[in-house]
Amino acid sequence: MTTRSGSARYEGFGKDGKGHVSTQSGVLSDTPYAFNTRFGDEPGTNPEELIAAAHASCFTMALSFALARAGFSDGTLETSAKVTLDKDGDGFSITKSELDLKATIAGIDADQFAAIAADAKANCPVSKVLNAEISLTHSLNS
Repeated sequence: MTTRSGSARYEGFGKDGKGHVSTQSGVLSDTPYAFNTRFGDEPGTNPEELIAAAHASCFTMALSFALARAGFSDGTLETSAKVTLDKDGDGFSITKSELDLKATIAGIDADQFAAIAADAKANCPVSKVLNAEISLTHSLNS
């Protein structure tokens, strides 16, 4: 079992609040996020781009390992992901993640590649988490 962590802190509420997000690895360290980094053009990050990066990287790695298991050893995979956030009643929902893959693989035919890629899409851990059980524990200091 492998466990990784991230954290977020938000001070103030709503559009006036400001936050910072960090990752266990330190790749993100107090990186700003807020309403204007999510819906505007202020520098910083947002949950949707983090999910897009996670999905693109997870799928690409899963495909790489699947291709290696199928006997392929030479090539390049480049994936981008677009995550869509839509208004949903009073809130928002992530409604889709679109993976766009560009691949160069020596000696593979189109049908075999399509089957391996479809399996990697369905079975990469981030694809699975987008439909996963979510748990929450909490404490309140007031």
